Amino acid sequence: MTVEDIADIADDRAALVELAARLTREEKIDLVSGRGLFSTAPIPRLGIPAIVMVDGPNGLRYVPDQITREDADLGAFLAAVRTGGEDEEAGASLLLGDSLPATCFPAASALANSWDVGLSFRMGAALATEARALGVSILLGPGINLRRCPLAGRGFEYYSEDPVLSGDMAAGMINGLQRNGVGASLKHLACNNAEAERTSMDSVVEPRALHELYLLGFERAIAASAPWTVMTSYNRLNGTHTSADPWLLRQVLRDRWGYGGTVVSDWHGIQDRPAALVAGNDLDMPHSAARKRRLRAALAGGQVPPQALDEACVNMLALVSRARAAARTHVPTPDFAAHHRLARHLAARSCVLLANRRGALPLAPVDGETLLVVGTGARSPQIQGAGSAVVRPRACDVPLDALRALAPPGVRLLHCPGWADDGTPDTARHAEALAAARGARSVVVFASTPPSVSGENADRRSLDLLAAHDALISELARTHDRVIVVLTHPDAVLLPWADDVAAILSAGYAGQGFGGAIADLLFGHANPSGKLSVTWPARIEDCPALPGFPGENGKHLYREGIFVGYRHYDRKRIAPLFPFGFGLSYTRFRYSDLVLDSAALAPGQDLAVHCTVTNTGTRAGHEICQLYLGRDASQRGTGPDHPDRALKSFSVVELAPGESRQVTFTLGPRDFAWFDVASNGWRVPDGMVTIEVGASSRDIRLSAPLRVTGDGTAARRLTLHTPPGIVLATDHARRLLVPWLAGQMTADDTAADALLERCGASFLGLYDTLSWSLGREPDEDGLIALLDRINHANGIVTDEGTA
Repeated sequence: MTVEDIADIADDRAALVELAARLTREEKIDLVSGRGLFSTAPIPRLGIPAIVMVDGPNGLRYVPDQITREDADLGAFLAAVRTGGEDEEAGASLLLGDSLPATCFPAASALANSWDVGLSFRMGAALATEARALGVSILLGPGINLRRCPLAGRGFEYYSEDPVLSGDMAAGMINGLQRNGVGASLKHLACNNAEAERTSMDSVVEPRALHELYLLGFERAIAASAPWTVMTSYNRLNGTHTSADPWLLRQVLRDRWGYGGTVVSDWHGIQDRPAALVAGNDLDMPHSAARKRRLRAALAGGQVPPQALDEACVNMLALVSRARAAARTHVPTPDFAAHHRLARHLAARSCVLLANRRGALPLAPVDGETLLVVGTGARSPQIQGAGSAVVRPRACDVPLDALRALAPPGVRLLHCPGWADDGTPDTARHAEALAAARGARSVVVFASTPPSVSGENADRRSLDLLAAHDALISELARTHDRVIVVLTHPDAVLLPWADDVAAILSAGYAGQGFGGAIADLLFGHANPSGKLSVTWPARIEDCPALPGFPGENGKHLYREGIFVGYRHYDRKRIAPLFPFGFGLSYTRFRYSDLVLDSAALAPGQDLAVHCTVTNTGTRAGHEICQLYLGRDASQRGTGPDHPDRALKSFSVVELAPGESRQVTFTLGPRDFAWFDVASNGWRVPDGMVTIEVGASSRDIRLSAPLRVTGDGTAARRLTLHTPPGIVLATDHARRLLVPWLAGQMTADDTAADALLERCGASFLGLYDTLSWSLGREPDEDGLIALLDRINHANGIVTDEGTA
């Protein structure tokens, strides 16, 4: 077989199995182990080529020396992880050693504010053309871990606090990559939500929250895009390293979700290579002679069955074959100028207008007026975070230059740094900015968090901007009524002056097109349309994940359960600084004519929801319509608890002034379901729900009731220690218990039923209550067997380890 021949068997499982059988054991071990830092091992004897994979999710980080060398130098790996994202000089992009220049697009946390899956696809397609030009087969992204806490170091790499938005945006990116011949690596499975001790920390998550939140985004992305690879995380999950967790990699990923691709470790993320292989982790990255030795010894000693190695080899050969087949397809040569324009467009669509008072924006200075720009970020902007996702940008729009280019003729544009170049206070620069503001029509301040505050191996210590930035903004706002603040930051930040300034524009880490995008938005050449993909707290103490973050004594307890992000703020009736899904525009939108195609939903039925959105303003704009499933507080205590509302769908609609358009959402049965731990599956509850459509989680414009007929009352797993009242309320319990108890009593069914009824008020367990009532101990083994029958009849999983 030649290198070209292997491309012909990507979808031929039998041929892949036959090819795997021709490998020697040593070749098999090579194939499931990396070569160097970013390559798989070739098997020249059989014409099996190596394939290259590189970071990162918002731009290629391609270092030729790291690609070509066959050993995996730990120093090079650690250097990549610790790379900072700040610029070295005004207007210049960071020189990342020998990293080749590439387009630096917005980080996932910023792009998610667009809520536009189509834009995510376009970004993926552009990344694919740049990857193909360098012979790269797999891009190591997107990352999809929930932004559970805004202190998390890598939060800027992830999309949202909500799994629906996260999963759908990730699917757009993956499809854009893979339809253009480059595989994706959906990461990090699962619950890698903090950086502290990340290779040993145990994320302890109760099963319902795990399935409904932390796994749901992965499930949605996989169903909609079939990523070539899925990457496991560094951490442990409920006691087991994810890289070696058969429940996660086999029962959930393979069996429940039907994933058919290749599982790859995070870099040096495997602690026990033999266990990881048996669990279903196909590829150990990067190369490690020590881990290969342990695998070789385990195979020789019989601790690893040869079938596990063969299975991993088949999955690896399928990946290599798919990559070679994709390499045959034509993609255009990268048009970096077009990619820069796309980066600028994505940045503009991702910015969120958080406040706009007194018509401060868009700027409309006239001849003779002065526009003051404050902040070192106007010359050397923060466009990305730190760590493996850092890109060496091919270009970088400087905000100050872009503002000068768009300023109307005759407008004087001044710049004052405001603070020292490193962001610390500078008394002279502070005073200079205050003095210059007195003669300015408007003041635009570029403020940020500390450089490289977010990245791998470290979490944020606070949600504050740099102190010098906050201090100058507060003082400017006391003396000037048109202070406009532009924010660059990794995640939510605290804004003590939020009510005092005229306007706030959040950009996040917007990539190399940031400067041009901000100029477009400030001068009204583009209309802000982004909406927040996370909740911004008014105080750090309001964050639901704060207690115990980022873990202690090796455990990170996810105490908030299903109440993450806006779900927590809604339940606790806490007013956030800015709610999930919030964002302003230069125009206005009206919602009307909500129609459900059915007022009652039968089991297994889909639901279509329609509404009309009208642009009632004078500018064209995009509106992000959000559909939530609401549940009334009066239903609490009658069954499983649910969030007050949960996002189920969204749609971006572009409207000219005066234009109306009907928006349609389609909801399936899973959108109404919760994860029932007892039955280890999804269950739709009976009852009334509310279909809510609005402009944010706190701005519901339309609502309608819906009666849902579920798939039966949720049951719980019964044991000897379950109180009798709960047992008797369970389907099938009384029917099966009465004749068994009659036999224990040597009485008729009527007497047994009466005894059970009396037992129903006991708070003790069923076995203890029956013992007291009978005056002797009943047949314990018989009662256990009977309860198993009841559990089985109700579809309850009796092996708790599978939940």
